[in-house]
Amino acid sequence: MNIPLFDAHCDTAFQMVLRGYGLFENTGHTDLKRGLRYSPYAQFFALFAMDEAEMPERCGHLRGFRAEDLFELELKTLLTEFENRSDCIALCKTAGDARKALASGRAAAFLSIEGAELIGCSIDRLYEMKRLGLSSLTLSWNRPNALVADSGLTALGRDFVRACNELSIIIDVSHLSDRAFWDVIELSDSPVIASHSNSRALCPHGRNLTDEQFRAICESGGVAGINLYSNFLGENPTVDTVVSHIEHFLSLGGEKNIAIGSDFDGCDSLPEGIGGIEDIDKIYNELLRRAYPPELIRSIFFDNLMRVVGEVCVT
Repeated sequence: MNIPLFDAHCDTAFQMVLRGYGLFENTGHTDLKRGLRYSPYAQFFALFAMDEAEMPERCGHLRGFRAEDLFELELKTLLTEFENRSDCIALCKTAGDARKALASGRAAAFLSIEGAELIGCSIDRLYEMKRLGLSSLTLSWNRPNALVADSGLTALGRDFVRACNELSIIIDVSHLSDRAFWDVIELSDSPVIASHSNSRALCPHGRNLTDEQFRAICESGGVAGINLYSNFLGENPTVDTVVSHIEHFLSLGGEKNIAIGSDFDGCDSLPEGIGGIEDIDKIYNELLRRAYPPELIRSIFFDNLMRVVGEVCVT
C-alpha cells in the first residue's frame, strides 16, 4: 500500500523473548511481513523489562530473571534478528542511514530503551549503548530511580540529560512524572519526544500529556506519538477515538509535532477495528475521509518523527 509509517514505539522485542517467536512473521501486533506493507516503513524498537516484582506474576516462566538479564536477552535477540533479516531491515543510527535502507526497500529500525534503570542509570552504559546503535531513551518507566525522584530529576538525572544531548540520543518523556517532564524540558538543548502518549484533555490518565506539556514539546521541536492502547484513549475506543486525539493536538498547533507511537506488543487492548500494525491504515484513511491534506497526514505518519531523528541523531 502507498502509505508511509514511522512508528515511535513498540515492545516487540519483549514479546519475542516472552513468546519465542521471530521478527519477520509472528502472532503479535507487529512483524516485518505486515510492516513492510507500508512504504516507507520505519520503526523504533524499545527494549523493555517490567519491574522484577511483577515478572513472576505476569510471566511465570521468568521467575528468577533480573530485569537487566531480560534487557540483555532482548538486545541480543533483536540484533540477531536484524542481522538474519538484513535483506528486509537495517539497524539505523541516523536519518541518512534510514534513507539508504528505505531506498533499498528495507525497513529502517531504530533502537530505544524504555527506562534507564535497565542500564543501571549508568552514563558509562549509555555510551556503550550508543555505540551499539541506541537512538532514544526514557529516563524511567513509571517509577522513581536514580535519575528521577518524586521531586523531579536528581543531579544524576540532569547529568544524564546532558549526556543524551551530547551523544545525539533523543530523550523520550513518556512514562515520566509531570515534575520530571518539566525538568527535562527546561534542561534539554535538543527536541524531546513523548513516543507513546495521548491527550490528557480527552483521556485523563497520568500517562497522557496536558495541553501545556504538548505545547512545550512543540516548542522544543519534538513530537508526541499517538498511543493505541485503549486505556490511554478513553472508554470503548474506536478509530474515531484515535483520530479525536490527533485532532485535539492539531487544534493546539501541532501539525509538525504529531506522530504515531502505537505501543504495539506492549498493550493488552486496542481500539475496536485495530488488531495490529496491519490496521494502522484505517487511521490514515479516516483522516483522508475527513479531508485532511495528504501532506499533513504524511507528516503525522512519517515526516515529523523523521525530522526529529534528523535533527537529533546526527552521529
